[in-house]
Amino acid sequence: MELTGKLADAFNDQITLELQAATVYRQLAIEMDVLSLPGVAGWFRAQAAEELEHAEKFATHMTDRSAHPRIGEMTAPAVSVESVQDAFEASLAHEKKVSEAIRDLYRLAHNEGDIDSVPLLNWFIEEQVEEEATVGGILDRVKMINNDGNGLLRLDAELGAR
Repeated sequence: MELTGKLADAFNDQITLELQAATVYRQLAIEMDVLSLPGVAGWFRAQAAEELEHAEKFATHMTDRSAHPRIGEMTAPAVSVESVQDAFEASLAHEKKVSEAIRDLYRLAHNEGDIDSVPLLNWFIEEQVEEEATVGGILDRVKMINNDGNGLLRLDAELGAR
């Protein structure tokens, strides 16, 4: 089934959102480099790479269905953080935004009767549940550490091993 109309437009919007997410994560990595936390920075760089893969999954789905993926307009992320907690709070907020966008795609696919998109969207729904849980768990640990230097260095080492 060819992917057309509102659903194709929504998939293009999602590609753009995934690429924006990659940029947000890349900026968060830079912010962690500035704070001399290379492990946390590496974790965010890995997240950025994962978001690029997500955009590619959507683009491949579109081309497989004779649609034309297009990247929409993007602006540089307004991400500036002063702490590891700020970074993971920004990360969780962005993951929640992406999760809701995928739920909206799922709803639209059902409304349009596009069952061919459902397997891909199911995968992304599961992925987003995992992403929010992972980032939320790290954020909980960051809050427990409460800017303790030893705790931050331990977390930095752990996240750097990803």
